[in-house]
Amino acid sequence: MTPKPFKIGDILIDPPILQAPMAGFTNFAFRQMVHEFGGAGLQATEMVHARGFVWMDQHKAEHPERLWGVRDEFRPLAVQIWDNQPEAMAKVGRRLVEDYRVSIVDINFGCPVKQVTERAHSGSYLLREPDRMGRIIETVVKACAPTPVTAKIRLGCTRDQMNFIDVAQVVEGAGAAALTVHGRTAQDMFRGQADWDRISEIKPYLKKIPLIGNGDLDSAEAVVEAFGKYDVDGVMIARASLGRPWLFAQCAAALKGEAVPPEPTLQEQRDIMLQHYKLVVDRFGEQRGTVLMRKYACCYAQGKFGARFFRRHVAKVESAKEFYQVVDDHFPLDKPEAEGSDAIQAV
Repeated sequence: MTPKPFKIGDILIDPPILQAPMAGFTNFAFRQMVHEFGGAGLQATEMVHARGFVWMDQHKAEHPERLWGVRDEFRPLAVQIWDNQPEAMAKVGRRLVEDYRVSIVDINFGCPVKQVTERAHSGSYLLREPDRMGRIIETVVKACAPTPVTAKIRLGCTRDQMNFIDVAQVVEGAGAAALTVHGRTAQDMFRGQADWDRISEIKPYLKKIPLIGNGDLDSAEAVVEAFGKYDVDGVMIARASLGRPWLFAQCAAALKGEAVPPEPTLQEQRDIMLQHYKLVVDRFGEQRGTVLMRKYACCYAQGKFGARFFRRHVAKVESAKEFYQVVDDHFPLDKPEAEGSDAIQAV
């Protein structure tokens, strides 16, 4: 049975496949690459720190770089915000709605990195305080209306403190229009396997809003299996799409029962990476764009024969000339190699 499109507020998510917000990765260039291949029913920016945005406003500084391109970008598009102060988050949410005309404002309650949790008491740190989460959501929902507000969580802070059912009910009760759940705890970070059975347990406790599952979706087969085995309305793809922006199109085709587009050849993947590089340089300039592209280039090479050697060289490039030379000399164009995946943080 083909999964049906669903709505977040009045926004139709078709196909029911979402691109995850990933800090340091899902900038305009990456989103453009995904959009060109198609298959993502909703895309999202990197997360934006609310008080940082407010400070920029007060000092008449340029708005967060992570919002570059958002005003003129294709829709639907979500912007994810994080913080622990309801008023600041509401102020930013309203700006995103009125000035940037975003489709959806998403609140991050899932980021497990220490800079966000231990230092800023935000992200997944707030899972230990569901009532506080509820106050944040209520305040942001009121400020953003009628634009829908959503939330992304994890199963809990630790394996012995998994309160995802209670948190899910708080999220819906506070007025969120959808809930995304990553199937690990904050303690897990990205270790082990995502627990989709736990994600599926949430659905009976939600009265109206859609449930979106996230974690370990690295192929069209995995996405089809998730819809077939678990009680979710949508799925969110994260780390697996880095270096594989065509993955969403493959998953969308599989869900429709259509022929799944094959993996691009290694030569085609190389050309796609170079197209991505051009977009990054067009936005950030040659020197900065080249440095930023290092991590994306490593993602494109991941899992291929000679990837380690390529990464060692591309990690040092600082100019377009150096980048193209390293790609010409070392980008893997041979048989695949079994390698462990790099640690890339999805929020």
